[in-house]
Amino acid sequence: MPFPETHPALRRALDARGYEEPTPVQNAVLDVAADGRDLLVSAQTGSGKTVAFGLAMADTLLGGAERMGPAGAPLAVIIAPTRELAMQVQRELTWLYAPAGARIVSCIGGMDARREARALQLGAHIVVGTPGRLCDHQSRGRLDMSDLRVVVLDEADEMLDLGFREELEQLLDAMPDTRRTLLFSATIAKEIATLARRYQRDALRIDTVTGARQHADITYRAMVTDPREIVPAVVNVLRYSDSPTAMVFCATRELVRHMQGALLERGFSSVALSGELGQNERTRAIDSLRTGQARVCVATDVAARGIDIPALSLVIHASLPTDSATLLHRSGRTGRAGRKGVCALIVPASMRRRAERLLTMAKVSAEWTGVPTADAIRAQDAERLLTDPALTEGAAPGDEEMVARLAEGRTAEQLAAALLQMYRARLPDPEDIRPVRVEAPRAPRAEGDYAARRERPAREDHAPRGGPGSWFSLSVGRQDKADPKWLVPLICRLGGVRKTDIGAIRIADDHTLFEISEGIADRFTSCVAATDADEVQVSPAQAPAGGGERTGERGRGGFRDRKPAGGKGGYAPGPRTGRPPARSTPSSRKRAPSRAS
Repeated sequence: MPFPETHPALRRALDARGYEEPTPVQNAVLDVAADGRDLLVSAQTGSGKTVAFGLAMADTLLGGAERMGPAGAPLAVIIAPTRELAMQVQRELTWLYAPAGARIVSCIGGMDARREARALQLGAHIVVGTPGRLCDHQSRGRLDMSDLRVVVLDEADEMLDLGFREELEQLLDAMPDTRRTLLFSATIAKEIATLARRYQRDALRIDTVTGARQHADITYRAMVTDPREIVPAVVNVLRYSDSPTAMVFCATRELVRHMQGALLERGFSSVALSGELGQNERTRAIDSLRTGQARVCVATDVAARGIDIPALSLVIHASLPTDSATLLHRSGRTGRAGRKGVCALIVPASMRRRAERLLTMAKVSAEWTGVPTADAIRAQDAERLLTDPALTEGAAPGDEEMVARLAEGRTAEQLAAALLQMYRARLPDPEDIRPVRVEAPRAPRAEGDYAARRERPAREDHAPRGGPGSWFSLSVGRQDKADPKWLVPLICRLGGVRKTDIGAIRIADDHTLFEISEGIADRFTSCVAATDADEVQVSPAQAPAGGGERTGERGRGGFRDRKPAGGKGGYAPGPRTGRPPARSTPSSRKRAPSRAS
């Protein structure tokens, strides 16, 4: 499918870059229905969305003109969550708008603010920046947005997750009401929908994710191992795949340091990314990956946000993600722009059930295997050597004399043995790991089974249900006025369970942990995954070590409700819709401007 009609200057830029067919999101924003409108777009990372919003705002910026006029106050502002993503957006828009003569200025945290201020004073057509730095320039009067025609929020969900709500509201409130607002997000959760309702007018909803399999270009492999052999497992996965570039995710800075040190000891060229690094150190680490000086990047989730590594073909989860959104975000760094990628989850045998639920909630399927053994890796090495193109190529010009000298007085077996020894010497040794029995995951019950289960006669409220419970996290807490009166019905509605299946509930400030009877935890997970609930998110969680508000508990006989303190029994009467009340935040208490729809 050829590109739809777009501005001639941008068309020349696309041709020069070899763009022949648009991605789904690029095609959608160029549709006639999107012309001149606010857009609310959900698109996966690596789907070509930077070029998409660059094309979407072209007519708004250029109109019928061939080139941009003199640079003054910016006509467009693009807001990105991280430095790396902002710099990537600037690079993409620079080549896309070069034929149109656009001047693009960046305002990014960690960079020289005085240099940015001078650049803004000289004028700009497009400004790309991070929320905090843009707010700083706007507050100091350096960023004049009076002529703004379009604003783009790139990876809006990430910005909210990183706590930039107030900065976004400050910037959006300072912009002209006549502007276009293009909002791009991997998911349209409740917070994103609220932001869109407040700051967009008659927005066109574009969804390039629903209806398509999550991460269709990524092969998921769940590799079960002994909990004591996480590092050897990562080593063997790296050796078996032999990927030019790989990313290994760990849960904490300490684990990142330990993993990178272990990989360096074994001969892997690797870099580490964690929150303690300064911007210059981060830049050097990322550049070494892009230039091929380093092969492996070991990182935490937060430190890796916004990083784009070209041709990344392998992602390894050395620590299981905390929720399905993190799983998809980590994994989405490979399999981009039509390329194939592999995502490997290192699953300690004791955490297999949790990993299965995580995959179910993420709506992705994985091949369950053991970690590659040392013998399998050596066999793979032999296959790669035998098929190496260098074995079938003749001598390079000027090497004929050396080839003759090597062949003189040596047998073919001697030369082959030397070649094999030299080939193996450059490779890290594989690890000998304990074999772990891996069984196929249990098939989820059909929907009819769930319906039949719900139609069974109700047990008495306090009927015992033995065994330990599985813990889950709900994305509402004290700040949302979380209360068992609506939490329990909500959990029952989302997971198709009864209140007697719910054990302890611990309410924190921004989330709630709750316990589900182990015997029905898998069914609960499948029901939640099949429910498109925008108001809350449910994810598997680890059992809390302590703390939080405990509003229910498991008695000796199993799971049962506990009477509220001071009450005479049960929860408060009244209708139970199972829906949380409207979230009370500083932004929601402010009067919505006229742009709200």
